Amino acid sequence: MRRFVRAAAALTFAAGAVLVTGAGAQAADAGTQAVTVHGCRSGYVCIYPKASWNSDSPELEFLTYGAHNLVNHTGMHRVFNNQTGGASVQLCKKYDGGDCGTKGFPGQYTDADLTPINSIKLAP
Repeated sequence: MRRFVRAAAALTFAAGAVLVTGAGAQAADAGTQAVTVHGCRSGYVCIYPKASWNSDSPELEFLTYGAHNLVNHTGMHRVFNNQTGGASVQLCKKYDGGDCGTKGFPGQYTDADLTPINSIKLAP
């Protein structure tokens, strides 16, 4: 298992959201044992209510690649990428994965206002 450490300076995960890593966040690397981090299972992207880990209880979990539309999720949320093998996640302003922001990689999380976000896109 490797600890993913990335600089937060000048990186963005979505418009206006600062990319952050740390807080003991560890992700499973390809070929290693599955790891659940803050209640987010290995291979998933998890969304937590508010800008917190919500006692390690995500409100949404995404496993499959592609775009997933979000409905009635507004305000600040934490988005955590616990995918493996370098898979990315993007927050998108349009439904079905259109007008997406910067990619976030395994082990990274961002606190983002989901009010303008209408979908989330997972990619290998």
